[in-house]
Amino acid sequence: MLKNVKIKAFTLLETLVALLVLSGGMLVFQSMTKLLAFELRQQQENKQQEWLLFVDQLETELSRSQFDRVENDKIYVKQDGKNIALGKSRSDDFRKTDASGRGYQPMIYGLKAAPITQKGNLVRFRFQFENDLEREYVYRVQDKS
Repeated sequence: MLKNVKIKAFTLLETLVALLVLSGGMLVFQSMTKLLAFELRQQQENKQQEWLLFVDQLETELSRSQFDRVENDKIYVKQDGKNIALGKSRSDDFRKTDASGRGYQPMIYGLKAAPITQKGNLVRFRFQFENDLEREYVYRVQDKS
């Protein structure tokens, strides 16, 4: 009469384990998404801090120097009796070198271009970074007297 027929099906325990695995996977995915967003914010903050540090360093270098000229996208100054040039190098950084281009002190990296122009007493630095960010720094120089 009645036959014992076993039908394959999920048991309640197997269903709970499957739900636990799915829930864990979703929590891991959510955590990774939050971590990625945090990392992106942190990198932007680091770029901002790097820029502020660079501007502070550039301002210090210029304030303790005597302005000479702007030529070929470089600013030439006299510092402690030495002729110094500040400008973008052939690679992707902005450097402080001696007037002939020797020496090496990178100040900021990741530059695509850094044209430097002078109009009257104002020297304008335009920094174009490889990530398409553009920044501008204007410095007022004193007349050579």
